[in-house]
Amino acid sequence: MNVKPSMCAASGPATQWEQIDWSQCEQKVSRLQARIVKATQEGRHGKVKALQWLLTHSFCGRALAVKRVTHNQGKNTPGVDGAIWSTPASRYKAIDTLRRRGYFPQPLRRVYIPKANGKLRPLGIPTMKDRSMQALYLLALLPVAETTADPNSYGFRPARSTADAIEQCFCALARKDSAQWVLEGDIRGCFDNISHTWMLDHIPTDKEVLRKWLTAGFMENRTLFPTEAGTPQGGIISPTLANLALDGLERLLKETFRRKEIRGQAYNPKVNFVRYADDFIITGCSKELLENEVKPLVERFMLDFWKMKSSHWSSGSCSNEACSSHLRKPASRISNRASTSWGRTCANMAASS
Repeated sequence: MNVKPSMCAASGPATQWEQIDWSQCEQKVSRLQARIVKATQEGRHGKVKALQWLLTHSFCGRALAVKRVTHNQGKNTPGVDGAIWSTPASRYKAIDTLRRRGYFPQPLRRVYIPKANGKLRPLGIPTMKDRSMQALYLLALLPVAETTADPNSYGFRPARSTADAIEQCFCALARKDSAQWVLEGDIRGCFDNISHTWMLDHIPTDKEVLRKWLTAGFMENRTLFPTEAGTPQGGIISPTLANLALDGLERLLKETFRRKEIRGQAYNPKVNFVRYADDFIITGCSKELLENEVKPLVERFMLDFWKMKSSHWSSGSCSNEACSSHLRKPASRISNRASTSWGRTCANMAASS
């Protein structure tokens, strides 16, 4: 994994970058990621850590990380240092700078982009080097995150999209005997309020590097501000960190609300869960089930497992008129209407995330 492509001594960095065998790099990294998945499934956490270390210190992993940040839409967006890697020579030289020892990330550059509702979304733009380091460690973290993820989580995951979320919503709601009530939930400021302590205790990645990213702060109007909670929107690894924080809710719901017999009668709570990033829906057989049992369980999950303040998430509540529309019956069970209605729901999830 650490053997660089053979080149003549006279070749410069620009030529060396062009001569990298990218298919071989991807093959070697994929092989390591497959081994990480297998070790995760077997519960061999020490093996997972060793393989992650091997991947993040390999030439192939570092080269792919640099390639990702220099070939995406943000390749011309600089961080606080104003640097971009626009030439093959600068990209090849950058590979050797991705080292754990002596690494200290720079503050993020705060920018604002408009949201669909007219408000502004704050983004934290890391430097090119910090983006590359995040991309590198994401290569090692993603196999674990995908192995342990909730089955019906669809936002910011490889080979998943809003269309998949729409399909799952349709499957959960299109039948005549499907659940009659839906609880829609949204976490306010999801990226901004994840506990640093929780992430450092539970995210299966290099703790020291993660701590440096989380406490790097951000620059706005030439003023440095500290970051005491949350993971910045704009970082390559941030969506995966948020997904890891929310994973486990679907399993908790499935374990709690199973089919059972009550006084000899079969009882199916019809609890289904679909999440896209920080927006989710939970179906139920009755309004009372969602209001009195499901919603309190979700609140406890946020408090106990995610260590967030309860004010950071909102859900449907019939006693709160501002949120009453979040707890409702789907309007129709007809195939086309159900697909269209929940297509809009999932599209709204994606737009608001």
